[in-house]
Amino acid sequence: MSNQTPITDPYAYLNIVKNQDGSITRDLTNFPRASATPDPSPLNPVVSKDIPVNNSKSTYLRLYIPTTTVTNGDSSQKLPVIVYYHGGGFILCSVDFQLFHDFNSTMARDLNAIVVAPSYRLAPEHRLPAAYEDGIESLDWIRKSDDDWIRSHADFTNVYLMGTSAGGNLAYTVGLRSVDSDLSPLQIRGLILHHPFFGGEERCGSEIRLVNDQACPPVVTDVFWDLSLPIGVDRDHEYSNPTVGGGSESLKKIGELKWRVMVIGGEEDPMVDRQRDLAELMKKKGIQVTERFTGGDVHGAEILDPSKRGSLFASIRDFVSSSSAL
Repeated sequence: MSNQTPITDPYAYLNIVKNQDGSITRDLTNFPRASATPDPSPLNPVVSKDIPVNNSKSTYLRLYIPTTTVTNGDSSQKLPVIVYYHGGGFILCSVDFQLFHDFNSTMARDLNAIVVAPSYRLAPEHRLPAAYEDGIESLDWIRKSDDDWIRSHADFTNVYLMGTSAGGNLAYTVGLRSVDSDLSPLQIRGLILHHPFFGGEERCGSEIRLVNDQACPPVVTDVFWDLSLPIGVDRDHEYSNPTVGGGSESLKKIGELKWRVMVIGGEEDPMVDRQRDLAELMKKKGIQVTERFTGGDVHGAEILDPSKRGSLFASIRDFVSSSSAL
């Protein structure tokens, strides 16, 4: 992997242009979008719909639920809730990208769960902590919602925060922030960090080993952090480096609440050492951590390759089942 041709222009790689006012122009024509699928037809195993969250911020969420749950009319069937935050380095992507839509539809089907996929404001137009604030706001929407799918079928005692890449960072940070928030009747059982996006000023071993990685090389993640972190801070800020200073004080409370955490990564992801370091830190804080690191997989492998999703969702289903049984 390290012998590949290095990416010398990360802006061109990302199809973005930085503007003089600090915003960026995004060319996302290579990423097809998908509409929600609200029609509960027999050919559609999962239905979905878009619901506004905050009109002033133009945020919304896409809600997924197995079609049979809606059509059988049995409101006594309560399903676990997976709150899923999409990836994109905090500067790209949306919940309606075909890749994320298909991923969430399959997850709702395979886990027999309700998946709530919130949007969030993107940097650099809205730098962190804007995305974290939107992540918390989406939880507040869920707990107060009068939506029929949520009201009739969501198990508020069995909620998990999940995200891929930047979404994994978001799920982690929203989890830390939510321990001091009143989210009743929601009861968060755990975090599912799928290839979570973290960084630091000094290159870690896997970043050095995979410096020329073609999926998400360090030179590209540097741009993500440069555009998303608050002005004037470096990559050792707590938003990007969760292990700095021994980690957040809120980790201790997560342990006391007996949340469980699943950390999922690939051995060919330049961030894999950072993900392992976070898993070790959480263990030291008394948190029960399940690790799933797969050989040969690049950053976001299961998003990019649908053939890998079956085994991933089987692992997550086991994690949710064992966590909810506690």
